[in-house]
Amino acid sequence: MPASPRILVIGVGNEYRSDDAVGLVVARRLKALSLDNVTVTEESGEGAELMESWKGANAVIVIDAASSDGGPGTIHCIDARTQHIPKDLFRYSTHRFSVGEAVELARVMNQLPGHMVLYGIEGGSFEAGTALSRSVEEAVPKVIELVLKQIRRVGSS
Repeated sequence: MPASPRILVIGVGNEYRSDDAVGLVVARRLKALSLDNVTVTEESGEGAELMESWKGANAVIVIDAASSDGGPGTIHCIDARTQHIPKDLFRYSTHRFSVGEAVELARVMNQLPGHMVLYGIEGGSFEAGTALSRSVEEAVPKVIELVLKQIRRVGSS
């Protein structure tokens, strides 16, 4: 990975916990597009590792499974520079220090990138398994299109 990627896309998840893998699935499909000036990585979602991974990036887009009261496949978009992360959105985590907590800690430490957007896709199943549920799988192309729009927006600014 370059020392200072212009745009960094981070797919978060666990590929062995069903819908928790949605961030990884989106990242892998975006990586296959070989986008100019975009680095795509995968992370487990551990907060300290996430904060380290986005250091030096001008713009960061994070994609992760969400677990709030929304229906499976619901897509949430949060501009982390202008909005706080709702505590209940990324509450499903195998780590004590989650995506939302990492963003909020980075905010307090004045370490947020200049542009940071999070996409949370509501999961339906976080049980052991490698397949996404139908609703979450149907959300994947929609999230990819939203991320590509974000990339174009950031790239033109």
